[in-house]
Amino acid sequence: MIRNSYIPKVLYAAIMLVFLYLDYLIYRSGHPVLGVLILAVIGLAAFVYANGKTYAWRYLFPSLLGFGMFVIIPLIYTIYVAFTNYSGNNLLTFEETKAYFQREKTVDANKSYPLKVYAGNSADEYILSVEIAAGQSQETVYLISDPLRVPQDNPVELSVVQEKSPPSGTPLLVPQVIKIRTSLKNITLIDPVTSSGLRMNSFTTFAPTLNTWSYDPKDESFKNVENGQIVRPDFATGFYMDDQKQPIGPGFRVQIGWGNFTQIFTNESVRGPFITVFIWTILFALFSVLLTFILGFLLAVLLEWEAIRGQKIWRSLIILPYAVPAFISILIFRGLFNPQFGDINAFLNMLFGIRPDWTTDPLLARVMVLLVNLWLGYPYMMILCTGILQSVPKDIYEASAIDGGTPLSDVYRMTLPLILPPLKPLLIASFAFNFNNFLLIQLLTGGAPQMVGASTSVGYTDILVTYTFNLAFRNAGANYGFASAIATIIFVIVSILSYVNLKAATRNDAKNKR
Repeated sequence: MIRNSYIPKVLYAAIMLVFLYLDYLIYRSGHPVLGVLILAVIGLAAFVYANGKTYAWRYLFPSLLGFGMFVIIPLIYTIYVAFTNYSGNNLLTFEETKAYFQREKTVDANKSYPLKVYAGNSADEYILSVEIAAGQSQETVYLISDPLRVPQDNPVELSVVQEKSPPSGTPLLVPQVIKIRTSLKNITLIDPVTSSGLRMNSFTTFAPTLNTWSYDPKDESFKNVENGQIVRPDFATGFYMDDQKQPIGPGFRVQIGWGNFTQIFTNESVRGPFITVFIWTILFALFSVLLTFILGFLLAVLLEWEAIRGQKIWRSLIILPYAVPAFISILIFRGLFNPQFGDINAFLNMLFGIRPDWTTDPLLARVMVLLVNLWLGYPYMMILCTGILQSVPKDIYEASAIDGGTPLSDVYRMTLPLILPPLKPLLIASFAFNFNNFLLIQLLTGGAPQMVGASTSVGYTDILVTYTFNLAFRNAGANYGFASAIATIIFVIVSILSYVNLKAATRNDAKNKR
């Protein structure tokens, strides 16, 4: 009988064996690097949970594992991609690109075999029969396919069996075959004897397939078997090039060093928009924090005034914009600021006879973004200021009143100096948040209006994070390497802000202890 103390160990060993088996399957599926990494994690977990000296780490290990998986690994991979030419045109590895050339097939026009198509057991099912003519010493055979269902929009391989007679029944007429020709063009029949493929050559024939390229392992080049064209890998551009230096086939990923980073500062068509976006990102984050803090602070001070009745009701009403999901408010404001049909322009036209071009004028578009962000952000600042103001002793204002102080002088001489020190870390955090405020820009303007003369898709209201998104997912070619370089720069800037935030919080705690 197994003692109760052995049950956890047996259960632990069983769990480790299951994970090891799953890791083995991952390794065998063609992902050796991932398999080794998972094996290292399993080994570390086994050490932590089996060793009595690492008892405290058992509670930290899941958090550290999640931090590594969702923060450290993506960060390292992003920095790695920043030093490559990874893009929509250079998606594959070099080995995958070679395999592409080796897989490419062409139909041998010199040979063709009669094709007959027969109806299957159901209305959308067909059977193909290819007749291989008899040679001098061989008899005629028929390659009969597995049932084919139509429509068939994706390339598919069908296995065949050799028979000495065609399928029973009447073959389809040519007009009937033409109706399913699109599906037939996607079919490759695999000859079980020669292991070669057969593809549609005409409506009534199939022909053998040949390798389009012959491979030379000496210089990794390929030669076209039809026209003799030779292509060689160019590791500077990440493409196979012909003799005229024209890229052939898909591109592959290569290391380009600091190329993406230097392009930001040396390519004028990139440097100009990048500098403009960078400066606007700093100004947008700075003005967003400043404006929301000023409005939130003034409202918090005003609602602390004892002469105002129903303070709780007013606070609840003013905080409502913070309770509404941000994307709803942004979409509403997008309609309100519509130059042609928006209520804001209708109101301005009624009062002053003007209709500002909020979406086409760069300056007005940026003003619109700041105004909408002010609406979204001031309740948060008001909540922070209200919480700190309620901890400020009231007797200092009574003493100031005795000395002849006014409410306005009290705000600047006493209230602000008292609440700013504990607010500094939160203001820095708010700056970092607005520095990466993707949702506002993407939903409100989409970066518009567009910059003229830029080599990439970029607008005057784009900030660095939306600029990076456009580079990675919207531009033709999707330049992931260049986008990762900008993302790396953003990471460095945000890291510096986080460090400043931490230092400010540490200094604030030290002052409070004194």
